[in-house]
Formats: sequence, structure tokens, C-alpha cells
Amino acid sequence: MESPTVVIDNGSGFCRSGFAGSDQPKSIIKTIAAIPILQGKKQDNLCLLSDSYSSTMGMAIDKRRPISHGIITDWEAMEILWNHIFVCKLKVFPEDQPVLMTDSPSSPSTNREKMAEVLFEAFAVPGLQIANTALLTLCSYGLISGLVIEAGAGVSYTAVVCEGEVLKQATYRLDIAGRSLTKHLTKLLLEANNFPLNLEKKVVTRIKQTCCYVSLDFEKDVNSNKQELANFDLPDGQHLTLGRERFTCPEPFFRPQMLGHDSPGIHLLAMSSIQKVPAEFRAEVVGHIVFSGGSSMFPGFPERIRHELLKISPEDYHYRFLASPERSEATWAGGSIIASLQSSKPMMMTMKDYQEYGAFHVYEKFG
Repeated sequence: MESPTVVIDNGSGFCRSGFAGSDQPKSIIKTIAAIPILQGKKQDNLCLLSDSYSSTMGMAIDKRRPISHGIITDWEAMEILWNHIFVCKLKVFPEDQPVLMTDSPSSPSTNREKMAEVLFEAFAVPGLQIANTALLTLCSYGLISGLVIEAGAGVSYTAVVCEGEVLKQATYRLDIAGRSLTKHLTKLLLEANNFPLNLEKKVVTRIKQTCCYVSLDFEKDVNSNKQELANFDLPDGQHLTLGRERFTCPEPFFRPQMLGHDSPGIHLLAMSSIQKVPAEFRAEVVGHIVFSGGSSMFPGFPERIRHELLKISPEDYHYRFLASPERSEATWAGGSIIASLQSSKPMMMTMKDYQEYGAFHVYEKFG
């Protein structure tokens, strides 16, 4: 019996992995390679993850984030992380498993070559498919054409897909995402409370996830004297009250200058993507606008996008917005669907292909 394809979604914040045809990933781990250092030397053949070790173990740890803004920048750490996923999380031998790997639209095409090299050389996988996250997100919604608005942990982007083809000229990246918003919220909380709160990053992340939302009218809300407050109980017993911090935290999505970025807001990037769509596909694209990524889960995020786009769009644009409650895992879910189809088998780059043509063959197979 043929082994099911392993599906790995390489996110800046989390790696999701599992098997084709499943509804949910089997494993979700932080995208951190935590390498034990024993007797002053890094043990590269060992892998622990940040959620798998305790400081009581008494060993030094070299923690490395291999993905920055959606791009793999540390291949050694990424290889260790993939090894951990195969062996410890999925409990499979990679040489027996075809693999579907995700690739961010923000990633340079040369990363696909390196990905193929690592997976065929280091893991000897029998087959590899590399798929654009925008296409996979659309597939999770049952679509092959539309506009994807992704807001993740390390990067956000807008991308157009027409009949299964990602339009590179209609893809725009925004380096404001969950991690930068967590730092922004930390600063806002310190300024608002006027005393040095010793807030751990994971606590601020939890505050962000439970208390923050996107305002539909930021100017009105920030100048209002009647702001809805929220309370959060800190681990040390202190009580934190949030006011305007709740909606100021995610506002940089729409006003990147708040964090010192000169990029247009994500709604303007979405409009730029739409304007790059060939006229014959535009009606279909604006009728299928989908959301993905954990940072798109802010209450009010899809509604604000809709509100902003309607203000700047021609009257003949008939928008339809789709925001699945499970959109934080939309990319992985799309990969599971694609990898389970028999029609996707010819799309695989095989070990024979790699041995005959080399890593450069990824451009022939995946564009």
C-alpha cells in the first residue's frame, strides 16, 4: 500500500504537519530548532523544541528560528526541525514518504531549489511537491481563483490566484504580522500603565489573542471618551485593564507607519493586487476574497478589510468575502486536500527526477 503524503506547512510562527486526506494536522509546533549544547558542543544530531524541554534539565540550549518573514534563512536549523517532525511527531521514515511542502509567496524562487536539495539529499524522500500557500488557502475554501489575504506570525501578504495559477505580479508582501504586533502591544501596555510590567512574551501574546480587536473606525474610536474596557488577570495576580490598546494593537495592518514602515496598508495592497488581475478574471477574483493565518483571527479584521475596500472601489466591484473559523490552518488544510488527489501525483518531483536533472528541476515542475 502506498504511503500517504506527508504535508508540512512551514510557517514563521508554527509548523503544521500531518497526512494527506486528514481534516486537521497531526502536529503543530513552534518553528524553533532548540539544539542542546553538551560539554560546550552543539549536538546537531539531537533536536529538542522550545515546547519540549524544561530549564530544569540543566543543559544549555541554542534556540534558532529558521524562518523569517516567511522565508527560510537558516537551513541547518530547518533540517533539524524537519527531522524532528518526521521522526518524533509523525513517527515515519522520510525515505518512505512523499512530501508536500508549502512555500510562501514572499519567498525567493531559489529557496525551492534548496528545499529540494535538502529533502532529497538529507532525507531521501521518494517524491516532493512544493506548493504556494496562496493556492493552498484557496483550495481549502474549494476554490481555484480568488484573492488571498494572509496575516500570519512573521509576514502578511495579498496574492491573486487565477484558475490555479498564482499571479506573481499581483502578489504584495507586508512585514507586519503577529510577532510585530505582540511587540507593539507590549510597548502600548507599558506606556499606558506607567510602571514597568514584567510581561513575558507568551503572556502578551495571550492578551493580544483574547482582548484585542480591529476597529471599523479607528479615528472615531481613538478620540472617543467612551472606550470599552477589558480586564486581564496576569499570572502574578495583578489585574490589567486595557482600553484603546485593544484596537490600537492591530491597527498597523492598516497604518504601517505606526511601526515605522512606509508600506501601504494591507487593504491598499489588496486593491493593488486586484488591479493587476486581467479584466476577464476580475469579477471572479473580487467575488472570492478569502482570509488565512492566525493574525487574521482578530475580531473585526475581515469586516475592516471589506469596509476599506468598498470605500476605494468602483461601484461595479461585487465583493464576496469568505472567512472560515478554521482559517488559521487554511494553508495546511489546502495542502491535505491537494496531496490526497490522484491528479496531484504527476506533479510530484521524484528522486529519479532529482538524480537526473538536479534541484533546478523545481522550476520545471512547480514554476
